[in-house]
Amino acid sequence: MQKTKLLILVAAFTFFLVNLTSAQVKDSVLKPVDTSKKIKLSKSLDTAAKKPLTRKDSMKAKYVNPGKVAGRKAVFRSMLIPGWGQLYNIQLLSDGYGTRAGKSQVLQKLYTGGKIVAIYGGATVLTLSYLDSRKNYSRFLAEAQYREQNPGKKLDLTQHTDQGILDGKSLYKRNGQIVLFSYGLLYAANIVDAYVAARLHFFNIDNDLSFKVMPSVINSSTMYGFNAAPALKLSLTF
Repeated sequence: MQKTKLLILVAAFTFFLVNLTSAQVKDSVLKPVDTSKKIKLSKSLDTAAKKPLTRKDSMKAKYVNPGKVAGRKAVFRSMLIPGWGQLYNIQLLSDGYGTRAGKSQVLQKLYTGGKIVAIYGGATVLTLSYLDSRKNYSRFLAEAQYREQNPGKKLDLTQHTDQGILDGKSLYKRNGQIVLFSYGLLYAANIVDAYVAARLHFFNIDNDLSFKVMPSVINSSTMYGFNAAPALKLSLTF
């Protein structure tokens, strides 16, 4: 008798599980797909993507100054090869970058090219002057050493006295040092000129100049108060 009751309970429980499983399968097959959740999800993603930048995010964005970038490139080129920075500035003029785009650049190109000629022309003159100074210094040095070793005798520069030989040796030695210093000045001037020209290329050089006068208020308050004073605000645009 107990076995019969147990079998009946097991059969009833099994029948209940079978019905429950079939009902779930039927619901999952017949139940329509809820697209509203997908639409809401896509809208939320769109709104997240189109979310305006906050002040903190906008501060992370870096402003690129084209004049500053061009100046660095010109300096780097001029440091490697004198005159290369000026060639880079001519390229800027040819490409039409900066505020001078669309304007005649013939005179500006000739002027920049003249700088390159001046750089290498000056270097050539300094080189010739240095070679001449070193040659004469060697002559006066050899004459001074010969007269020191052979008192009363002269080797080559017979028209000069002993003191004149010493003075000439010091003169040409100093001239050689001045030429070397001039080399450094010419090299530095080449770099500075390339940098300034590259920066000025992106400056606004239009002839339009305007100003605006507007009423304003100046706060002349103390630490614990506010005291407004009328004023005029001048805005200059160029």
